[in-house]
Amino acid sequence: MDQLLANNPLLLLFLVAAVGYLVGKVNIKGNSLGVSAVLFVGLAFGAINPAFNVPQIIFQLGLVFFVYSVGLSSGPAFFQSFKKNGIRDIGFVMVMLTVTALVAVGLFFLFGFDAASITGIYSGSSTNTPALASVIDLVERRGLDNSKDLKDALVIGYTFSYPMGVIGVMIVLKLMERLYKIDYKKEEKQLKNDYPIEEELSSQSVKITNPKLQGLALRDIIKDTGFNILFGRISSGKDTTLANWDTIIHTDDVLMVIGSIEEIDKATEYFGEKTKDNISYDRREYDVRRIFVSNQWVVGKTISSLNLSKKYSAVITRIRRGDLDMLAKANTVLEMGDRIRFVARRKDLKGLSKLFGDSYYKSSQVNLFSFGLGIALGLLLGSIEIALPGDTTFKLGMAGGPLVVGLILGAIRRTGPIVWTLPYGANVTLRQMGLIFLLAVIGLSSGNKVLESLESPVWITVFAGGVLLSMISAFVSIIIGYKLFKIPFSLLLGFLSNQPAILDFATGMSKNKVPLIGYSVMFPIALVMKILFAQILFLVLGG
Repeated sequence: MDQLLANNPLLLLFLVAAVGYLVGKVNIKGNSLGVSAVLFVGLAFGAINPAFNVPQIIFQLGLVFFVYSVGLSSGPAFFQSFKKNGIRDIGFVMVMLTVTALVAVGLFFLFGFDAASITGIYSGSSTNTPALASVIDLVERRGLDNSKDLKDALVIGYTFSYPMGVIGVMIVLKLMERLYKIDYKKEEKQLKNDYPIEEELSSQSVKITNPKLQGLALRDIIKDTGFNILFGRISSGKDTTLANWDTIIHTDDVLMVIGSIEEIDKATEYFGEKTKDNISYDRREYDVRRIFVSNQWVVGKTISSLNLSKKYSAVITRIRRGDLDMLAKANTVLEMGDRIRFVARRKDLKGLSKLFGDSYYKSSQVNLFSFGLGIALGLLLGSIEIALPGDTTFKLGMAGGPLVVGLILGAIRRTGPIVWTLPYGANVTLRQMGLIFLLAVIGLSSGNKVLESLESPVWITVFAGGVLLSMISAFVSIIIGYKLFKIPFSLLLGFLSNQPAILDFATGMSKNKVPLIGYSVMFPIALVMKILFAQILFLVLGG
């Protein structure tokens, strides 16, 4: 069996992925490893047989797929967050990285590590492979006599600290969650206005009884109250029509209100009272439909830019993107695979279906031209070397380049006829496959080195240093972020998720996508700064 797996790397890869996925599903007291279990199963397989190896191209492919798909899906939220809290978020990320570097310096003196070992431990604890690669490249360019010994020390430090760079942070996140008694639902409500977070949408027929609203337009009412709601049909006497922002309301009109339950309750109290006269049941002239967005012409465009009211008597009320239900607003940008819910005249239904496409098959397809071009641009950006003072250079590499390009293209969404974004389902699939590939390869390759290095007692000290560095840094960073910077814990989970497995674990803790937003804000900045800090540590501490 060993020989079969050693000779068939693809068989080995998918066996590790399958077993890891199975182990990740094991639930102990409400906690599970999730997809991060693939990393630990890979470590186990690699330790069993040093001949178990998977080509490095699989790691590179997985890394590129993962960071690019994360960038595309997180681009809009990243720039939205950057505009709202840019100074706070960047400031915290810089403080967090500085704390990690200072702890590394302290461990250097406490344990008597050499510069190469502590730099390797720093790179491993922060799970930053590009940082390790940049220092190895620095060693090779300097042409020192002991280059091989330095590179070995770097790799050993990285290898034995990497697992705790993942596990240690996970442990600290769970401990701090319990210590601060985090209420994720409460945080989610507070962040709904700033980030695209799922909300429970509903509708309610409301009878207008507030005499102050007599003769007012809906546009003016919303402007004065700031309610985050939409309107469907309005019944005035025997006539039922679709409401628009210029609709004038009168006492005893019945109005269909759509929004979150909380917003509907506030609006109902303001307009009048709930009524059992549910006008949504009257479908003689108007009907409600859900259709898929599969026409590339409308993808990447705002609802208002479609100017539907010119040709159709229709109102888009909700959009379902993956598992997320959103209230349709004028500035909402449509994406491939969205399911839009609208109220329209029955005779307009066919025309609207044609306009949006309404093809599940087409809405699930990946545009290989834009996908391939986007990744190529990312890899090109990542290959550019940037010179720094002191004969030091750095580059974004395969992780940073595609991520930065993905964030930009995800925010742009389309350039002329080219749609950059991916259908939701395709994005999730590529992200999962990429994550599984890179975790499996890291586990297998690290397992081999762990086995080889166990012959020397040095690994115990290196491992202990990795444990302390990852856990102390995470602990101090959370205290500073939560108490001093007043950053919601859900966002902090993303800021602390310096490895995809931690990000998956963090989203499982919060059960929302806020950590993903924090990750997308932190990762590009942290990636570049970790590369710089690793080289500075190596040079300053005597490399």
